[in-house]
Amino acid sequence: MSLNDTPNAERIQIGFFGLRNAGKSSLINRFTNQEVSLVSEVKGTTTDPVRKSMELLPLGPVTVIDTPGFDDEGNLGAQRVRRTREVLAVCDIAVLVTEHDTLNEVEDELCKLIREREIPCVMVRSKADRGELETGTEQEERGEAETGTEQETRTDSSGFLTVSAVDGTGMEALKEQIAHLMQGREKKLRFVADLIRPGDTVVLVIPIDSSAPKGRLILPQQQAIRDILDAGAVSMVTGVEELPDVLASLKKAPALVITDSQVFGRVMKLVPREIPLTSFSILMARYKGFLKQAVRGAAVLDRLPEGANVLISEGCTHHRQCEDIGTVKLPKWIREYTGKNVDFTFTSGKGYPENTERFHLIVHCGACMLTDREVQNRMHAAERAGVPFTNYGTLIAKINGILDRSIACIPDL
Repeated sequence: MSLNDTPNAERIQIGFFGLRNAGKSSLINRFTNQEVSLVSEVKGTTTDPVRKSMELLPLGPVTVIDTPGFDDEGNLGAQRVRRTREVLAVCDIAVLVTEHDTLNEVEDELCKLIREREIPCVMVRSKADRGELETGTEQEERGEAETGTEQETRTDSSGFLTVSAVDGTGMEALKEQIAHLMQGREKKLRFVADLIRPGDTVVLVIPIDSSAPKGRLILPQQQAIRDILDAGAVSMVTGVEELPDVLASLKKAPALVITDSQVFGRVMKLVPREIPLTSFSILMARYKGFLKQAVRGAAVLDRLPEGANVLISEGCTHHRQCEDIGTVKLPKWIREYTGKNVDFTFTSGKGYPENTERFHLIVHCGACMLTDREVQNRMHAAERAGVPFTNYGTLIAKINGILDRSIACIPDL
């Protein structure tokens, strides 16, 4: 992936929700001008969330998500509804699609979930090409849709935006409304640029071992390089073995050294105390908005009880190596640090548990592949359950006794 690509986690997530056959898939196809979703008169055609990345001006990069109907039935239908609920944990904005001029009981429940999660929402009445607002009975009795009718784009007295996937009614108004609701919500926090000045040198320590992806850098490393360039500073990339020579070659000490958390223990011995030192994972926790909680959560390591249950969760899925950070190294380091017999539960990707009350501590990855809202929802769920929440880099810094040093360069903690 190139540095110019916008990763999905950095895109605004727009979810389309509603009942089966409310017109969500047709509307998304018209909205994106592409055949993103299958369309059929058969209820339940959309069985899994379908995602499409696109540019939506003036918002920029977005991901549009089609979801299964919230009224799906049976055992399989219940699983589809659960998938729809999972999308709510990701969304920055919701589009609630209905065929009627009032919401039924199931749609009211969906609307309540959207409000509880404080997700900005656009209410749209679909199939405007079928005429004026009708009752549900009248719509069911109506036969073939009349096409080609130009209608005035409007929001009715109930607050619904009238749209049609057939003739395009309301499409521009829908996009404008989404853009309007997102105004002022643009992310202002930088990955590292606000911690350095133009002309500074930043040294990035990136170990190349069996766990490093072949031929590419991982997302936090890419983000750091780009953000340093945008700040008018200079980035130097090195491995651990080459770090002493790199530091010795500089006429002026670097403004900051950023290291992969897995080699914190080695790097801290090579970087003089007076040079600020932190990790990609700590910067990512700050960028995602949960570093304060991560620092508080790491402190719980000193008081874990015997037999404690610790959840180690990763936001992405990948092939496990023999020295995998999440399933091998972290458990080993935690047991060595605490001297306790600690039990571990492992999850990855979307497989995050709904109920976390049974855990004494949750250790999350840097969450570079998750949206801000998604990882913060996980963190808030842990808080509601009274479970401390931290991340890999923060916990590893704690284990190595340099947590205070690794966050000293970050203001307002």
